[in-house]
Parts: sequence; C-alpha cells; structure tokens
Amino acid sequence: MNICASPLAEHPHPLLPCLSSSAATTRRRQLAVGVIGPGRVGSALLEQLRAAQPRLARDSGLELRLCGVVASKRMWLDCDDAELNGRHGGAQIWRPNDLDAFAAHVRGSDGRDALLIDCSANDDVAAHYPAWLAAGIHVVTPNKLAGSGPLDRWQAIRAACVSGARFRYEATVCAGLPVVQTLRDLLDTGDDLLAVEGMFSGTLAWLCNRHDGQHAFSALVREAHALGYTEPDPRDDLSGTDVARKLVILAREAGWPLSMEDVDLHSLVPPALAALPLEEFMQRLEELDAPMAARLAEARAEGGVLRHVAHLDRYGRASVRLVVLPTSHAFAHSRLTDNVVQFSTRRYCDNPLLVQGPGAGPEVTAAGVFGDLLRIAESLAVQA
Repeated sequence: MNICASPLAEHPHPLLPCLSSSAATTRRRQLAVGVIGPGRVGSALLEQLRAAQPRLARDSGLELRLCGVVASKRMWLDCDDAELNGRHGGAQIWRPNDLDAFAAHVRGSDGRDALLIDCSANDDVAAHYPAWLAAGIHVVTPNKLAGSGPLDRWQAIRAACVSGARFRYEATVCAGLPVVQTLRDLLDTGDDLLAVEGMFSGTLAWLCNRHDGQHAFSALVREAHALGYTEPDPRDDLSGTDVARKLVILAREAGWPLSMEDVDLHSLVPPALAALPLEEFMQRLEELDAPMAARLAEARAEGGVLRHVAHLDRYGRASVRLVVLPTSHAFAHSRLTDNVVQFSTRRYCDNPLLVQGPGAGPEVTAAGVFGDLLRIAESLAVQA
C-alpha cells in the first residue's frame, strides 16, 4: 500500500461546499516526506499517514508522497522500491545509510516542498537539522536532543529557519498534547509568562500515584519495568534527565537560553547506584525504599501528596524534583501515567491554564508529529 495520494475525488465531499475547478487547483499541493527512524513511533506514524492519505487528498487537496525511510544502518528510497510505503521493514532493495544523500533525494531537483521527520532520538541526526533547514527542507521531530542539546546548535537551527523552512517539535515535550503550541500562542498574543509547572514523566506520575505505603517503592519500579512503563534502564526515568530536557525545551521556547546544566535537577537515584551496570542496579533497587518511604511519611505529615514536578519561573530559574503538594493542587488528582502542564500567566493568574492527558506512547507521539506535519502543510497552502 502506497501513501502517495491519489488524484482529487471526481465529486465533491457531500458535506463540503462545491469548489470551482480553479479553486480546487489552487488548494492542491504535494509534500514530499522522508522518515528517519522506523521504530515504534516512526512505524505508528507511517500507519497514520497511510490511513489518512485518501481523506487528505479528497478533503484538503494535500498529496503526501513518501520518498524514503532511513533506519540505523540502511535506507530505502522510492526509486528503488515502488512498494516502499507498505513494506519498508522487509524491502529487498536498500542502500547504506547516508543522511545527506537521503535529504537530497527527498528534496529532489524540481523545487517541490520537502519535509524530513526524525523519529530516531539520535544526536547525530539532530546535528543535520541546521543544514537541512538552510536548504529549505522542513523538519518535524519528537527528538528532544535538538531542543535541549547544545545551545549554539539550537540557535543555529532557529537561524536556519530564515530560509523559509519550518521546524516543529510539539511531540518533544508531551507527545500529542498541545503544550509547545499553547505556550507559543500565549506568548504570541502578548501574554506574560509567570511560571510553568509540569508532571512531564508518565513513568514518575504512575510511581507517585501508586506509592501509598502498601508496597515498597522498589517493587513498584519492578512492576513498572515489567509493564513497559519505564525505559529499559529505569534510571533514565528516575534520574529526571528526560524531564529536564522537556523543561529546557519550554524554557527556550519562552526566550530563556537555558541548557541542561542550568536545571536544578534532583535525581531519585543515589550516587552509589547511578554508575552501576543495569543488572546490578536492579538487584539493589531496595536501596531506594528507605529514602522514598521517608519522603512519603513527610508528605503525609504535611497532609499532602508526593509528585515529581518540573518548574520554570518568570526569571528563567528551572528545577526538577520530588515535592510535597497540597491535596488541593491540580497535580494531586492526576491519573495513572498522565502528563499535566500548568501555565501561570498574566491572563491565567488566579486560575492557571492546564493541559492534561496521555504524554507517552507511540500512537499519541506519532499523532503529535502528524499534527506538526499538517500545520506545515497549511502554511504551504497560504503561500500557494
């Protein structure tokens, strides 16, 4: 099955006003797409694109053409395999991985609009963004390493957008939740940001919700690991590093030139366990129980609850830590693995603006990426 769009439907959609042939022609446009990283998120995205292709062609005049897929060591191009879209994982014709050649292939030589989607979580791929954008290729990504990595690279990415290419990264913060766009809309409409607070880790939200003293914290970590809620190494979640990356992305979006080292990060992993091999760390998980039991007792003594919270204030000060919150706080009522982000602004001061919902998983993350693609496509329609 190919996601390349078929021609516009011969008859208009029954719920849409009739368009003249000239209007339909104006609305019709094609976007060449290349996907990097056909893992869980990338594969879910390819399925979503394939399923939406007929509707987008019929209702929006948008033709999506998948030009290729890049995995870690090889790439498949449409000129090699006409059935690329339906079976990229098992395609028989492939070439060695070459990101520059891949980008050039997607861009083509006919002046078409081209977009690269990076689902790889690879820093080497993120390093190519400035050159791609400068060449006029749009970039969409859930890869947090660009938005939270070296500040000079982030500035180069933003500077490269003067070419007219768009860079969108909604899914880097809370998967499909509209967090980056909400912040951007608040600032662009003249609101003043006072603070951003968030529970940016579904794993840590689940652990805090379940940690009620009935079970040892180590047992909950093992359960979360078995359920696939944690990263393969649970320390990637427990350290708070991933949360700090998301906070840096939002801080930069708000105009603060923060880097990871600027975040006051409090890891839940004791230093003695941080550098151990994974197997040994898992064997010593019980060493987390006493300090976490003490924190739970502290929260109950204060009549509150434990939550893992990232905080950015109006002066650009950022922190990520386990805190005690009153039971009246919005974060005290979060559900399971939900992400929750609270924006306090001049307009939303007495009653902060909340964005809440599932913040992880391949389907919702892919949907966030897909939404960014559609926003870029809309901008192309404006230019047409």
